[in-house]
Amino acid sequence: MADKDGLKIAKDYHTDIAFANNNPFHVKGANSLDWGMKKHLANIFDPKSGNTVMFAFDHGYFMGSTAGLERLDLVVPKLMPNIDCLMGTRGALRTCVPPENRKAVALRVSSGSSMLNDDLSHEVVAVDIEDAIRMNADCMAVQTFIGADGQLSSLDNLNKVINAGFRYSIPTLGVVAVGKDMERTDRFFKLATRIIAEMGVQIVKTYYCDNFEEVVAACPVPIVVAGGKKLPEDEALTLAYRAIQGGAHGVDMGRNIFQSNHAIEMSQAIRKIVHEGFTDKEAWEFFQDAIH
Repeated sequence: MADKDGLKIAKDYHTDIAFANNNPFHVKGANSLDWGMKKHLANIFDPKSGNTVMFAFDHGYFMGSTAGLERLDLVVPKLMPNIDCLMGTRGALRTCVPPENRKAVALRVSSGSSMLNDDLSHEVVAVDIEDAIRMNADCMAVQTFIGADGQLSSLDNLNKVINAGFRYSIPTLGVVAVGKDMERTDRFFKLATRIIAEMGVQIVKTYYCDNFEEVVAACPVPIVVAGGKKLPEDEALTLAYRAIQGGAHGVDMGRNIFQSNHAIEMSQAIRKIVHEGFTDKEAWEFFQDAIH
């Protein structure tokens, strides 16, 4: 059995070398997948930039009516022109998102306790594969707790969804969950993202951290960076820029878009960074011009 320190050999992530198995298909690690999987991934990740702008509005599944998302039917449609992939629950998607839209869908399929319970790590798979198919989901999102009390059941949930996804060619998005007592370091994120990727997910969503380029290099599937808590707009744009520069293939900005006083302009500025190569300063100038 291997020791816990990776055989005690210094690690070399070769961050200066691009991922080796990335041609001809543009999504990292997806070269050997079947046509159906690739079609879903191509819906999520732009073929030109290779990146995606996700918009998470699934907070209500454990937080209830979230500030900024009180009226999903009003908030989501107006932001859709600047979004590539909508991440939500089946209830929110079916009731509040116009079905004629052409955006990719990341369907939240795991569920668990509410904010009334401090322990959110014991989730279950709440949506079966048949409903994901009926909703034409482009990927299924599963909250995954590494290092928490519910780790084993969380990984069991993840593997069940991955197995079902492979049967019907629907990708799985593994969402790295970070509890209040868990560290947010590159050591933790290297561990969590790699474990989830080796289980078989096609996309990993995680947080930005120091040495992020090493986290990306060690993960053989695309990483999408979560926006996390609401930041001032200039700081959120810097976070998005650093994530893309560090090798992320997208950002999932929820609160940093829908809790902004200028949500539409913020989503436009994020898009400039993700797809058009804007720096954070250029995106901030664009945002300032747009709101005045």
